[in-house]
This record gives sequence, structure tokens and C-alpha cells, in this order.
Amino acid sequence: MEHSCLHLRALKKEFNTKGDITRAVDGVDLEVRQGEIVALLGPNGAGKTTTIDMILGFTDPTSGTLSVFGESPRDAVRAGRVSAVLQTGGLLRDLKVGETLELVASTYQNPPPIEEVATRAGLDGLEKRKVQQCSGGEQQRLRFALALLANPDLLILDEPTSGMDVGGRQTFWESMRAEAARGRTVVFATHYLQEAEDYAERIVMMADGRIVADGSTDQIRNLATDRRVSARFSPAELEAAAAAARAMPGTNSVEVQDNRLIVATVDSDAVARNILGPWNGSDLEVSAASLEDAFVNLTQEIQS
Repeated sequence: MEHSCLHLRALKKEFNTKGDITRAVDGVDLEVRQGEIVALLGPNGAGKTTTIDMILGFTDPTSGTLSVFGESPRDAVRAGRVSAVLQTGGLLRDLKVGETLELVASTYQNPPPIEEVATRAGLDGLEKRKVQQCSGGEQQRLRFALALLANPDLLILDEPTSGMDVGGRQTFWESMRAEAARGRTVVFATHYLQEAEDYAERIVMMADGRIVADGSTDQIRNLATDRRVSARFSPAELEAAAAAARAMPGTNSVEVQDNRLIVATVDSDAVARNILGPWNGSDLEVSAASLEDAFVNLTQEIQS
């Protein structure tokens, strides 16, 4: 088994727009091993899509190095080792789903059976439907099926569930897990925090063209140092408890929602003791920081 399938070092990409230089990717170091499911997580403009474009050989880095299975991106794609599911494009609207699969399969020497690929992509029963009559989610599943026809070692997905409903997303990710179980590496870009948390083994968080965190979901979540403590108060005691919470060392924010006090703090034990003691609170809840908390914390750090 090869040591890694993706190797990025000091990768940068700049665009010159009417004399203004925009650095979309700013010194990315990343290694992805075979068999991993990795999410590139970040808001629009974080550099995710530009990074994917370089991995697929659509554009060249301004500086730095990039190899895919030890080869250049274009050579790896040409050899059929890499396939992609992108957000838009790549489909002929007047063809039927089955005709599209047959057409693309004819360009490969040894594609897997079309019927098998259609089943794996959740396209059973859609083979005779024209592409233009397919929903956005069905078209994404068709793109996924086309990517599988190359029998790739690495699947690159850019916002793959864009346009899908909740059920469609669940079905799509069940298919992705099955492909990972076959030994494929899956790298997907998303701005859906829940999607990254539910389906990735590893999260690479990007902001402003840089990687701000890299690890498992639990490791990333732990980078947000706050814990949330909430409790219910009577109207007569709520404001006094909120004022006391704001005055405590380690408190980062205090919210009041209806008759509940919500405190984000680095010392949840001390807040909880006060809630159950002198503040006269009830219905105590203590929760760990969320992936969203970590994301907000990390992106604020890099922007400051």
C-alpha cells in the first residue's frame, strides 16, 4: 500500500485581476493517506475549491509542490486514478441517464458494469430519464456514477450534496461510505458543518486560504475551549444570575433565552456550582463545545 495519495507542501495560488493580486491558497501543507475520508471544511472563499482545482490539474500552483500518488495531478487523472464529483457542469441535458453512462464508459478500457455503477450511485430506475428531467440531487448522483466509471483510487468531491434534500444526502453518504469500505480515498469540500462531523474521519479546516486546524472531529471540537452551561431561572432571579455570570473569570459570553441562562465559559464547574447554589437555578445542562464553536473560534483567530 502506498504511503500517501496526496502530498501538498507550501502550496500557494494567486490570481491577478486587473493588477490586484488575490492569494486564494496561502501556503497549504497537507498529506492524505490511502483509505481516509477527509473533509475540507470552510466558508465560501476559504480556498477549498481552488485547492481541489489544483489537485485535479485544472490550474497550476503559483508556488509550492503537489503530487497525487507520486505523480503530477494531470498524470494521475489521465491514468484513471482520480475522479471528481463537482458542483455543476459536465452533463449533456438531452441525453438519457443510461446513455450518458454508456457514452462515458466507452472512453475507458475496463470500466465496471454500468448496471453495477448505477446501483452504487442510487440511479436504479432512472436510466431512461433525460438528464434535463432529473432533479439537482439526481444529477449529482449521476456525476458520482460517472466518477466511478474510471474505477479510481481517489474520489474528489466539491460540495457534493449541493441541491440535495436531507434524504438524498443520507443516501449519497451511504454510497460514499461503501466506496471507502472498498479502499478508496475520499476527499470532499463542504461548508456544511454537520456533514463534515457526520461523515468525515478527519477534518481539515480552512480559512483565508490557510489550514487552521487538522484532526478528528473530537480533536477539532476540543480546540474551542469553551463549554456551555445553561439553567432555568425564575424571572425575579434571572438578571441577577446573568450579571453574576458575566463577572466570573473565564466567562466568554452570556445569553438569556426566555427563562434560561446560557454561559460560555472555560470553567464550567465553577458556573455549575453557582447555578445549583447561590444563584438558585434549576434544570442544569453542561455541554461540550460544538464543531461550529471551534470553527468560529479558529476563523476569528486567523482574521484578527
